[in-house]
Amino acid sequence: MGKKDQRPVVPDAATPASSDDDVDRFLSKIRTMKKPERGGVRGRLIFALDATMSRQPTWDRACELQGQMFLETAAIGGLAVQLVYFRGFRECRASKWVNDASRLAELMSSVYCRGGQTQIGKVLAHVKREAKAGKVNAVVYVGDCMEEDVDRLCARAGELGLLGIPFFMFQEGMEPGAEAAFREIARLTHGAYCRFDLSSAGRLRELLSAVAVYAAGGQTALADYSSRSSGDVAALLEQLK
Repeated sequence: MGKKDQRPVVPDAATPASSDDDVDRFLSKIRTMKKPERGGVRGRLIFALDATMSRQPTWDRACELQGQMFLETAAIGGLAVQLVYFRGFRECRASKWVNDASRLAELMSSVYCRGGQTQIGKVLAHVKREAKAGKVNAVVYVGDCMEEDVDRLCARAGELGLLGIPFFMFQEGMEPGAEAAFREIARLTHGAYCRFDLSSAGRLRELLSAVAVYAAGGQTALADYSSRSSGDVAALLEQLK
């Protein structure tokens, strides 16, 4: 990511495969959510990633999955996405807002993993600041662990829930502390949680697309997407009717 395309996120003061039950609950949640308030403008989605060293084995695969998000939203007004990632020693950065899959892929491919601890608190603080500048319809977070004070994270998540910004928390692997924190952040923001690994990469791609469609066009657009899709999304949504 070039310097002109990114900026630091200012610090705030203060492996098993995913189960069908997790995916069912995730899809059930987004299927019943209210349509985001868009006001006739392009939907905005923040795509936040843990880029610490533990994610290195699957980083390249994750970079391949994001393009589908744009493809599925083009017909319903499109989607603007901002990439946020943290890694290393207190490094947390955010890109400019981008409107096409190729640009986001370019930004993601320029990022590589570095050793360090999680900085989810900075991501939450950044989302709050972005929401002051313009409506944020949804946040996708992908990570595998949590090394912060969970109560502080939940306090910030609760504030974002009051602002109407749902977090869709994707956990790679099965670290119990991360699962508990991710589920609580999803609950407090009225979002959803799902677990995945490399064996469920195709399912993750479809779920990311479902969230993007929701961010761009709300529940109506999501219902239309599910009626056109094949594979896990269409099958699982059919079970929920």
